[in-house]
Parts: sequence; structure tokens; C-alpha cells
Amino acid sequence: MAKIKFELDDTVRQDLGKGASRRLRHTDAVPAVIYGAGQPAVSLTLDHNKVATALAHEAFYSHILTLKIESKPEQVILKAVQRHPAKPRIQHLDFLRIRADQKLHMHIPLHFVGDDVAPGLSEGGVIYHAISDVEVSCLPANLPEFIEVDTSQLKLNETLHLSNLKLPKGVELVAFSHGAEGHDSAVVSIHIPRVIEEEPIEAVAVEGEGEEAAEGAEGAAATEEKAAAEGGEKPKKE
Repeated sequence: MAKIKFELDDTVRQDLGKGASRRLRHTDAVPAVIYGAGQPAVSLTLDHNKVATALAHEAFYSHILTLKIESKPEQVILKAVQRHPAKPRIQHLDFLRIRADQKLHMHIPLHFVGDDVAPGLSEGGVIYHAISDVEVSCLPANLPEFIEVDTSQLKLNETLHLSNLKLPKGVELVAFSHGAEGHDSAVVSIHIPRVIEEEPIEAVAVEGEGEEAAEGAEGAAATEEKAAAEGGEKPKKE
């Protein structure tokens, strides 16, 4: 599969601390840090607009990225993103250096194909995606952009598990690092949707209605008794 290349230009920052980071954000910059591969951590400054554009791509989270630190390229992966809780702003990024001979643990998105033609749909079933990504272990050169899940042959009441995934060469599932038994989780399935029957709601008199009706009946009875005592006729209903 063709891979997208992501490159970000950055500068090393010497002014550190919360106050320094806050000042950077006011200038449309994003503080970041790069660490790993037995080298010291380096604090960086990135352009907010370029970072936001890159983060809009799903592949940015699972690709090997290139950071140009003072014109020197560094191969990294994105490890963490801190966002503002209320505004569409990036607060901080963490990057991890990689080495060609060291395996990576990365969460890779699943791309489902064939959902619209699965045989189980014509039998009244509904497709349920149990997970949207999987954690894999592989060398940087084998890191996939995504893993495809073909559901075009999925029948009613059938389930695809982790063991059914077709993994690229050199890619392993972290879930199976200690064996598949007990870790072969469901990925996608087709089932008849459950219908929850609601119990009928009994009519409940509004508070006060019963009292008003009782008072009305008592009033009518009192009127009839008074008329009888005075020798009159009972009021006729029109």
C-alpha cells in the first residue's frame, strides 16, 4: 500500500516551562518534545496550522514521521497529543525516535470493506464493529498504514475475530504475544438487532383531580339533601 510522507519543520526551544509554553501558544506555535533511542530529550516548537493539518489525516497517527530539527531529519512516531478541552487548539505533542532494528508497538486503524454487500444484511442482520483499531508489533519498515477487514462474505450470526485478520508480512498482534487463547477478541459480527419491549404505562390520575371530583360529588349530594329538606324537587339535569 502507498504511504503518505509527513514532514514537519521545527526549531529547538531553550525557553522551557509552563509560562514559556503558554507564550508559544499565543504566537500560533505548538510546544513539543522528542525522546527515545538512547538520546536525550529535545524540546521543540512547531507551527500550529501545519500540525493541525497533519493531524486531520488518519495516517499521521500510525506513520513514521520526519521531523527536521535544525535541518537534520529525525525519524519518529507520534506518541501523544494534548488538545485544549474547549477550543480547537493543539496544546502539546510527544514524539518517539525510532531505530530500524527495534520493533514498534503501534495502534493501527481497521478499514472495513464489504459492509454494504455482506450476505447477513439481506437476512435482516446488522453489522456491529466491536473495535476500530488493533495494537501491532513490527519493525519500522513493516509498519502498515491500516489493516483491511473484508466483511463481504459475512453471514448472519457470524463473527470475525482477531485470528481472522490478514496481517502484512512482519506484523504481529500484541494481543497474541502470550498466545491466542483467551485473547482472540471479536472484531466484527452480524446479528439480528435486539428489540426491547417496553412495558405498557398505566394511566395515573394527576394529583388533585381525584380530590376535585370527590368535592364535586359531595357538593352535588349536599344540594340534593338541602332541596329535599326544603320540600323542593331535586335539580333536573338538562
